[in-house]
Amino acid sequence: MFRLGATSYVIEDDLVSNARYLAAHNLHDMELVLFDLDDGRSNLPTCDTVAELNALARAHDLTYTVHLPLDINGAPDHPSLSKAHQVMGRTRDLEPWAYVLHLDGRKMRLGASKVQRRQWQTQTIVALEQLAAWAGGYDRLAVENLEGYPLDFIQPVIDQLPVSRCVDVGHLWLDGYDPLPYVQQTLPQTRVIHLHGVHLQGNDRCDHCSLRHVPLERLDPIIRLLVHENYSGVVTLEVFEETDFLSSQQALVAALQRILPSR
Repeated sequence: MFRLGATSYVIEDDLVSNARYLAAHNLHDMELVLFDLDDGRSNLPTCDTVAELNALARAHDLTYTVHLPLDINGAPDHPSLSKAHQVMGRTRDLEPWAYVLHLDGRKMRLGASKVQRRQWQTQTIVALEQLAAWAGGYDRLAVENLEGYPLDFIQPVIDQLPVSRCVDVGHLWLDGYDPLPYVQQTLPQTRVIHLHGVHLQGNDRCDHCSLRHVPLERLDPIIRLLVHENYSGVVTLEVFEETDFLSSQQALVAALQRILPSR
């Protein structure tokens, strides 16, 4: 069975308090959503925080995934690599289940030439090679699919390296895709799955909200696949508010109750 987790922003408190809260709700992973801003604001864990998180991990069978704060850009001297190095150094003692990362391809979506695309792919591969050395292996890097990108956008890069995948099902719902074929195809390489609801707010679409907004006919096939395939990675309820977390957990438990009796 997969390890169910949620983010470090479920309650308005620090990393340790959120880890303690999730453990009390029988979750087994926490995604550390980290930031370190130029104006001095930062939630990067101190040595004392890491020690407290490790104590909670030992007491509650808790693991951690770490979401890198900047989209990875392989251009020379781009700050995303130095920031990733800093974050990995701060969190290495947590032995993270995975480092979740985005690939910065914004310029590639705006009509880049074939030469520019090849350059981007080459630079990105070099960047991932460096990240893998810092992370302790390619499998610790979980490259996430992003909303607004073609489904195969990152494929030419990850085909060249044995990195893992982070499949964000909510992003696929947001873009109007049926996520089931994508999840089926990528599951052998998938270390982390992000689940969150999508719903309309006026003329705008909203994501990272509760799974209660997801119809059963869309949620159940995903959970059924994970159960059928004995997926043992992390499933993160990627929401950032307590009410959304509680209702998402309830929706997921209800889905499992509908599915497990049929096995």
